[in-house]
Amino acid sequence: MRASRLLSILTTLQARRRVTAQALADACEVSLRTIYRDIDALSAAGVPVYSERGTGGGYRLLDGYRVRLNGLSPQEAEALFLTGLDGPAADLGLGAVIATARTKLLAALPEELRASAERMGARFHLDAPAWFSDAEQPVHLAAIADAVWRQHPVEIRYSSWKGEKLRQVEPLGIVLKSGAWYLVGAVAGGARTYRVARILDLHVLDTRFERPERFDLPAYWKASTERLEAELHAVVATVRLSPLGLEMLAAFSPPYVRAHTKLHGDAGPGGWCTATLPVGSTRQAVVDLLRFGAEIEVVDPPELRRRMAEIAADLGRLYGVARGARAPRRAGPVA
Repeated sequence: MRASRLLSILTTLQARRRVTAQALADACEVSLRTIYRDIDALSAAGVPVYSERGTGGGYRLLDGYRVRLNGLSPQEAEALFLTGLDGPAADLGLGAVIATARTKLLAALPEELRASAERMGARFHLDAPAWFSDAEQPVHLAAIADAVWRQHPVEIRYSSWKGEKLRQVEPLGIVLKSGAWYLVGAVAGGARTYRVARILDLHVLDTRFERPERFDLPAYWKASTERLEAELHAVVATVRLSPLGLEMLAAFSPPYVRAHTKLHGDAGPGGWCTATLPVGSTRQAVVDLLRFGAEIEVVDPPELRRRMAEIAADLGRLYGVARGARAPRRAGPVA
């Protein structure tokens, strides 16, 4: 285990100019103390690794030092054939490049690894879009990907819910989320996110911008999505759930809602329990909670409870149920 970790640290240092101890610890899933011991072991073995202190510091290898670590394990060769992602690569204009690279890699692999790598590609497939939705194929995606790679600013005309906007953006990265493509770019010193399908016009500038050295696309995306989830679920509702309603909550609610739902006390008569969960605006919360039917009762906030009662009354009138009467439950699905 330790030998594998030392090789991982060494290859990471070779691949990146400078790496912090915390980044190595996170990547190897060990403590900082373990990383310090591993760095000492590499130094004792003659590897020219040294540290730079202060802001922007970290560990790095002596300039020009390289060690050949080209052997692939069977698992590594198999994993490489999961990185094709043919659909997204084609959307980015890289479909032919990916296919050619895969062919070259397959030809370069030893015979004993080739068969297992081919099996991996044949047995695993990535379908990025969410259920019951189509993948977006924005017309400007390939041009944006090229601008990201070449570090060219872009001028965009963007359609948001507030109307059309003109922006000059320094494109820092592209993210594929549930079949939708997003551009992450620097605007006025801060990072912003734009849905590529909503970019109406695009003009790539001839100038070149300097990419922020410390910008971390995965870290930015994680933080921004968590912040968006919190903003979209800013209200806490108190509800009562039947046993079936509790199962429906686990099955149909978004991960953010499930993670922040809290049950209070033991189940009461009929197995009903009280819970608090994050919801959005009253309008959105009504849409989300109506799917539970009679398996949920909103207790608080009062405005949400009142609106749920109004819609329940409207449904009663629509289906011919008198006010105050409870419609009988069917024993099973309609044949």
